[in-house]
Amino acid sequence: MGWLGSAYPWVKAFHIIFVIFWMAGLFMLPRYFIYHQETARESEEWDRWVIRERRIIRIILNPAIVMAWLLGLALAWNVGAGSQLWFRWKLVPVLLLACYHWWLIHYAAALARGEEPLKGKTMRFLNEVPGLAAICIVILAVVRPG
Repeated sequence: MGWLGSAYPWVKAFHIIFVIFWMAGLFMLPRYFIYHQETARESEEWDRWVIRERRIIRIILNPAIVMAWLLGLALAWNVGAGSQLWFRWKLVPVLLLACYHWWLIHYAAALARGEEPLKGKTMRFLNEVPGLAAICIVILAVVRPG
């Protein structure tokens, strides 16, 4: 059980819960961007999209990524996963998701300023990133190849 002892299943449960929250936000925010970009600028609806996006970032995404990482690292340290190949491979898509998270925050700021760096079609494509990453992460965590 490692240093977490009997708290291990609770830490694991909350890690999974916060990963689900994080993934939900990563799926929602790009879809919000698509709708936001289809709205007339300088309208009340435009302003409401800016508020919605900031709330998802502040209330869901940022707390969820922090908790998912803290609890995940505690679990990894508890079982000595750092020396296991599956865990090292799992970190790759997790780090890519963290970069995607960071990019989404900056994209939201650009939209709030009235910029539209990407077209809706590109955003629809980028909306698939979390799903593809989740497939890799779950397979690596459950199957533990190598």
